[in-house]
Amino acid sequence: MTKRLKTILQYCLFLGLGIFLIWWSLKDLTASDRQEITQSLQKGNYGYIFPGLTVLILSHWVRALRWRLLMEPMGYTPSRANTFFAVMVGYLANQAVPRLGEVLRCSTLTRYEKIPFDKLLGTVILERMVDAISLLILLGLAMISQPHLYDSIIQTFFAGSAEKQESGSILWYFIGGLIVLLIVGGIWMRMTKRSLKDLLNATKKIGLHVWQGFITIKNLKRPWTFVLLTIALWSLYTLCVYTGFLMLQETSGFGWKEAITVLCAGSLGMIATPGGIGAYAFLVQKTMLLYQLNNGMGLALGWILWFLQTGAVLIFGALSLIALPIYNKNK
Repeated sequence: MTKRLKTILQYCLFLGLGIFLIWWSLKDLTASDRQEITQSLQKGNYGYIFPGLTVLILSHWVRALRWRLLMEPMGYTPSRANTFFAVMVGYLANQAVPRLGEVLRCSTLTRYEKIPFDKLLGTVILERMVDAISLLILLGLAMISQPHLYDSIIQTFFAGSAEKQESGSILWYFIGGLIVLLIVGGIWMRMTKRSLKDLLNATKKIGLHVWQGFITIKNLKRPWTFVLLTIALWSLYTLCVYTGFLMLQETSGFGWKEAITVLCAGSLGMIATPGGIGAYAFLVQKTMLLYQLNNGMGLALGWILWFLQTGAVLIFGALSLIALPIYNKNK
């Protein structure tokens, strides 16, 4: 019952954040903005949906291949199909509770390939660290290739009295959310009767997993293949954003530089809430202001990209759940 309550509280917290961001992104839209969004969506070129889904599935396949490389130094070579199915099941779980998918994809592969769960968790932690570094590199490339971007960020988010008032409001919302988080954490510790020592032990265990991950990357049998797969993975993510640009007439003129910037912002949104609901579209909307795209069109683009990614996960995640027992029926 305690674990169930913890899961419910965590889900409500993140879902509440997503709902708040949906409201925040819609509250300033005028009637003309809403009409413009409707007309733009009606004229959208949705022939790019299938290519976009194809690019996304290919990116998930590349992620599965890269994850598999991290298991080789430990002496494990799971099938490519099971690794891909586990990745998709993990993405599907993240639609409900952020970061739950990382645990579930490890347990899925443990069940069907008999690889120790702790070792798999270490490789996932390492993989996420590599993704974080890759995201920082992409952000650096965006800033270098677009020298005006820094000034645009300052002018868009920090200039003018109105914006300062809005920034102050965001700060208070952030402080309020942090207080709520601390209260929920205190209630959880009281109900589960956990102490500071338990927290330190959990931190020590996470540190051990991270260390196992570092050892794995140090002993990679094919390091350059790992690097090439990482480059391919983020290139496919960028291509997906560019495909979304082509769906709307107002954004079809944007190119790779803008796609990289949107990818960096959207990636943070996918982490913040279950499946990125609310947060993804909100961050894309604010990012497109840097390129003089109005709030309405930015929001429309954000929701198109979010629906594209969520649709791919829901469809192929569900298919993976069905395929796993069928593919492994003889095991």
